[in-house]
Amino acid sequence: MTLIPLHAFSDNYIWIIKEKDSSQVWAVDPGDANVVLRYCQQEALTLCGILITHHHHDHTGGVAELKSHFECDVFGPEHLKQLVTHPVYEGDSVSIFSRQFTVIETPGHTLDHLCYFSSSDTPILLCGDTLFRGGCGRIMEGTPEQMLAAMNKLAKLPDNTLVYCTHEYTLANYRFAEHLDPNNLILQKTKKNCEEKRGNNQVTLPSEMGLEKATNPFLRTDSTHIIERAALQLGEAIAQDPASAFGQVRRAKDTYG
Repeated sequence: MTLIPLHAFSDNYIWIIKEKDSSQVWAVDPGDANVVLRYCQQEALTLCGILITHHHHDHTGGVAELKSHFECDVFGPEHLKQLVTHPVYEGDSVSIFSRQFTVIETPGHTLDHLCYFSSSDTPILLCGDTLFRGGCGRIMEGTPEQMLAAMNKLAKLPDNTLVYCTHEYTLANYRFAEHLDPNNLILQKTKKNCEEKRGNNQVTLPSEMGLEKATNPFLRTDSTHIIERAALQLGEAIAQDPASAFGQVRRAKDTYG
């Protein structure tokens, strides 16, 4: 199985899932139908399925047109009734070629957010806007408690899990991460590597879960020095419980720079 990023809007990635020798593909969060249509036409491929992680328009804007063009199955949150043909919930399974993807509910960025995880061979996580390389999604509908619970769920996945998110936010995330964690040598090394990639107009994804657990401040809000620096930036007292600490780090990111 191969995942190919198609660029959309200013910084979105629509992930195309391919299987060797197959003329069919899947798309993850196709916010722009034209990007996917153009790719399928150029490569003589047929779209057979779509995964939706959450309702935001930059993730769903192209679904209706693609669905009408290819008559493909669409898996996603139940409330998107006009788009989704197969509503899915925590623990459900979606078959994509030879692999099974398990649905993980991760409310926080939005209340309907879903991730999709496949454990066979090299593990794969399709995480939309919940987990980014070096960061996480803004808490737009949920609560810090929900977002922390989502992070804790994902942190339990194997360290070699390939993490496919849907935005090229890496360098901005790493600048903030380094602000909170200036002595993290792993962070410094991966930041430099990603700066070189972006300098060559290359994609910084996927990441790996083990790397995220070592460098992503939103998976490390139990680290005293991270909370202290977030509180110092905000001019607040240091948070005293896990959800408040997570919220404090998230607010620090929201106001950074």
